[in-house]
Amino acid sequence: MPVGGGSPISVQSMTKTDTRDVKSTVKQIKSLAKSGCEIIRIAVPDIEAAKALGSIGKSVTIPVIADIHFDWRLALESIKQGVDGLRINPGNIGAKWKVAEVVAAAADRQIPIRIGVNAGSLSKKLLAKYGHPTPEALVEGAEEHINILEQLKFREIKVSLKASNVTTTVDAYRLFSRRFRYPLHVGVSEAGPAFTGIIKSSVGIGILLAEGLGDTVRVSLSTDPHEEIRVAYEILKSLGLREKGANIISCPTCGRCQIDIRGLAAKVESRLKEIDKPLTVAVMGCAVNGPGEAREADIGIAGGKGIGLLFRKGKIIKRVEEKDLLNELMKEIYK
Repeated sequence: MPVGGGSPISVQSMTKTDTRDVKSTVKQIKSLAKSGCEIIRIAVPDIEAAKALGSIGKSVTIPVIADIHFDWRLALESIKQGVDGLRINPGNIGAKWKVAEVVAAAADRQIPIRIGVNAGSLSKKLLAKYGHPTPEALVEGAEEHINILEQLKFREIKVSLKASNVTTTVDAYRLFSRRFRYPLHVGVSEAGPAFTGIIKSSVGIGILLAEGLGDTVRVSLSTDPHEEIRVAYEILKSLGLREKGANIISCPTCGRCQIDIRGLAAKVESRLKEIDKPLTVAVMGCAVNGPGEAREADIGIAGGKGIGLLFRKGKIIKRVEEKDLLNELMKEIYK
C-alpha cells in the first residue's frame, strides 16, 4: 500500500481487540478490510502481543503496523514476526544503540517507521519550553525524532502530529509541511464519541486534505472502528479525493414536504452501506429542488403528496406510490 508520492490517500484504522487474542483480532481486521480499511495498526503492549503478530499478519490481506511505545525489544520482535511497518518514536526508546538496532532491522526488511507526535505525550523539555502543546512544540518534537533517524541514514518515514484540539492539529501540520517533505498521516487524536468525534475529525482532516496535506488518514472515534472507515471515506468523497460507495443527496425537509423523506433517506442510507461502487442517489421531498437534484443524480426520487417520481440519469422511469418508493428505488439501484 503506497503512502505519499502522489498515491491515492489511504484509509486506516486501529484494532480494538486484545492483540494476544489472535482469533478476535484477525476477525476484526478482516471485517474492517471488507469495509474498506487499507492499513491496520495494532497495539503491542508486551512481548506476548508482539509474538502474536506473526499469526495475525499471515491471516490478513492488508498491511499490519505495530504500534509500540518505549520498548525497543517489542519493535525488534514485531519486525521478526513480519510486520509491514512500525509506529514508534525513536527518541523515546532509550540509548542510541537500541535505536540503531531497531532502525537496522527496519532497513533490512524495508519497512517504514511512522513518527507519531501527540499533544498528550510531549516531552517535559518541550512542555517547559512552550508551556503547553503548541503547534510549534509538536513540530519540534517531530523534528527531534526525524533527526535521530536521518543520522542513521533512514528516511522511510511517515509523520503524524495530532492533538484533540482541531486548530492545534491543523496548524501543526501546516507548519510541519513548510519545513519537511515526509508523507503525512493525518487525523485528530482522541476526537471523542461518534457525534462530536465525527465533527471534529471531519473539520480537521477536511481542512488539511483541502489544502493538499495528507497521504493517509485515520479517524479516531470512541466507537465501532467500522464507523472510522465509513467517516474517512465520506470525508475523502466529499472533497473528490476518493470514490467509494454511495453519495446520498437528501433534502432537510420543510413545510412543502408531503412524504416521509427523513425516514426514507435513513432507510436508503442503511441499505446502501454494503454498496462499494460510486453512485449518487437523490432522495428529495418536493418540486423546488427535487427534480433538478434527481436529474443530476445517477438515480433518485422526487416526492409529491403520497407519491414520487423515480429518475435515472435525468429521465423519469415511473410514478411510484409512497409505500413502494423504497423497494422500487432499491430495485433500480441494484440494476
